Amino acid sequence: MNPDTATTANGIDVQASAPATRVSLSRVGVTGVEKVLRIGEDDRYHAELECYVDLGPDQAGVHMSRFEENVAEAIDEVTGQGKMKAEQLAARIAELVREKQRGIRAEVSVTARYPETVPAPVSGIENQEIYTLLGTAVASAGATRTVTGVQAQGMTACPCAQEMVSDLARGNLADRGYSPDQIEEIVEAVPIATHNQRGIGTLYVGCAEGSTVDIDARDLLRLVENSMSSEIYELMKRPDELSVVARAHARPRFVEDCVREMLRQVLADYPALSPEAFVMARQENLETIHRHNVVAERHGLIGELRAELEGADRSVEHLSMREWLERSG
Repeated sequence: MNPDTATTANGIDVQASAPATRVSLSRVGVTGVEKVLRIGEDDRYHAELECYVDLGPDQAGVHMSRFEENVAEAIDEVTGQGKMKAEQLAARIAELVREKQRGIRAEVSVTARYPETVPAPVSGIENQEIYTLLGTAVASAGATRTVTGVQAQGMTACPCAQEMVSDLARGNLADRGYSPDQIEEIVEAVPIATHNQRGIGTLYVGCAEGSTVDIDARDLLRLVENSMSSEIYELMKRPDELSVVARAHARPRFVEDCVREMLRQVLADYPALSPEAFVMARQENLETIHRHNVVAERHGLIGELRAELEGADRSVEHLSMREWLERSG
């Protein structure tokens, strides 16, 4: 068999032949495709890609080598623009895959990790932090829809345990003869202990067709970090550690609070998003006093979120990301 033409010595295109069971397949493709993307002289991104196309009932298989060709072609196009946008790369690959594989719909996801230098909050010592950019696209004959996504880590302080410790402190102070006014003054002035979690926040925003809103993934990263009790840093001096711990305990948040804060910031920072735009916010907290982790998530249309905040009926659709992407046609 010739791997370039995917035909036998008799000239038969095996993948294009009819399968024994003529049933269409929703997705066929490749996963775990890894690339190092070079943007300009200095920026490097480690990217992992998944590429899929639908398969008709009369075609035995897709041409797997074409996925690699499409990925390479799209990387040359997108990285040549001088700025890494994971969703643009996903969109171009999806369009090429759909065309070359002759599919009705193609779907591509890109996960790109890259280093960024971030100063510690007090000492200013430089940290190399690793951030994740996410992009997913679905290409159909009618249009290509994309979502811009990010993932970042932070720290949360538990409000429930903090309130219990606060009550304990009040009781101990009362036993020692402090007045109620003195107790409240002390509790207000002294940081109250609680247990902490390392949190992983994920945020996707998708603009409807014709949108002129520019979604910068790096702005979304800052938004995700700010939704938690505090940012975290790989390298810190003691004043930095104190700053992080004090900030986190002054802003205790449940996993649900983090998701709602992400959504609030998206609505506040991008007021021009159309009602048909999409958002998905997810928070996972890695528990420290339990063996399990906790997760919260919200996905749906921007218009539905705005209506909810205005007190409208809450029996909304909660459209999933895949459903929204596939509305492209």
